[in-house]
Amino acid sequence: MSNLSSQALAERRARRAWYLYDVGNSAYASVVLLAVYAAYFKDTVVGGARGSFLWGIAVGIATLVVAVLSPILGALADASGTKKRLLFAFTAMSCLFTASLFFVREGAVVAGMLLFILAEIGYRSAQVFYDALLPEIASESEIGRVSGNGWAIGSAGGILVLVLVIAMTQFVKSAWVTQASFVLTAVFFAAVAAPVFFRLHERAAPQKLPKGRELLLLPFRRISETIGAIRHYREFGKFIIAFLVYNDGILMTLSFAAILGTVLFGLNQTQLVLFMILVQVASVPGAYVLGRVTDRAGARTALLISLALMLGAILWMYFNRSLVAFYVIGGVAGFALTGAQSVSRTMIGLLAPEGRSAEFFGFFSVAGRTSSFVGPTVYGIVAARVALSLERRGADAMLAEQVGQRAAVLAIAAFLLVGTLLLLLVNERAGRNARNRASSAGAQETQDGA
Repeated sequence: MSNLSSQALAERRARRAWYLYDVGNSAYASVVLLAVYAAYFKDTVVGGARGSFLWGIAVGIATLVVAVLSPILGALADASGTKKRLLFAFTAMSCLFTASLFFVREGAVVAGMLLFILAEIGYRSAQVFYDALLPEIASESEIGRVSGNGWAIGSAGGILVLVLVIAMTQFVKSAWVTQASFVLTAVFFAAVAAPVFFRLHERAAPQKLPKGRELLLLPFRRISETIGAIRHYREFGKFIIAFLVYNDGILMTLSFAAILGTVLFGLNQTQLVLFMILVQVASVPGAYVLGRVTDRAGARTALLISLALMLGAILWMYFNRSLVAFYVIGGVAGFALTGAQSVSRTMIGLLAPEGRSAEFFGFFSVAGRTSSFVGPTVYGIVAARVALSLERRGADAMLAEQVGQRAAVLAIAAFLLVGTLLLLLVNERAGRNARNRASSAGAQETQDGA
């Protein structure tokens, strides 16, 4: 009885530590990607429509690098049982370069892009291994709830940091406060991420790796095996294709929300932070509710609800001219967006065969990061080209930039719509059955070998 109680306590502590990591993760996303650095880079470091274009390029470069690294590192992590070590390495990288954004000043375009790209590579790479630990702390019957709880609790962490940033800007009237918020975010991320490295024990036993040329070839062999295996997991493959498309819309929304607020509605830094707090507040019930929908009605149903809400919010944004409505749209998008991200992660946990979670999450990351590269780049190009074309015809620069942003919003809607239609082709029940058969076969082979 005592052993069972100790085991249950250890599992609860591991789950809480996993949740806490999402708190730091969300703090980074809230400050760097959403509320502060995106707008600071666009308006202060660069300025004008060119800022939107270069921001899209920076996000695209970072996500493309992660798309290349993820399947290789994921295969090595599964083979060697080192998901936690890689999580630590990339988390440290993200925290270090997030803090270094403090030194980015007006006109420092190259430094501003380079330091952000390195922080973003660390953030997105770490997320691969963090997500891959989900099946180790939750059974299939509760994975949707646990994943949703992680997003909900994490969003609360994003809110906390944004409130601190607002307090800093209100009480200290100085330009350096914006830079100081990046240091605050990095320290907060590191502090709340620390417990996961002490309290969560990776179930996969470290294996002896080959040396020399064989070690270099190992991840590529594992990737080749995974590609071959995906042919036996048709629903996983169909889901990845759908995710590849609709995730464009999600990441475009995340990457340019702050820029939309400044260009279309003239939001200042404090108003932007308040807007992002609203988005984060709405995302807490979104992740919680859609996690429950996942466990009761299935992940695909929860995803379709999320994407329908997202598409409605984006189309409303295109026609909207009201600042009040912009805040309402942000609340709807926050509820839907976080739910979609959480349930997408859950779907991979439900479809990935046991013992190959990091590898399959690596491919999930490839899809997400590849689409992340395409989406923000497309958005930046559309917004900049439309604006510059109108300026050449004599239009007012501000009006031209606003028209360019609205044109790019339609690109978000197109990706969301096509991704939703592709998701309708996924048979979740068939995918779960294929995963369970593979897990049973793997367990039988292990038993026979013993």
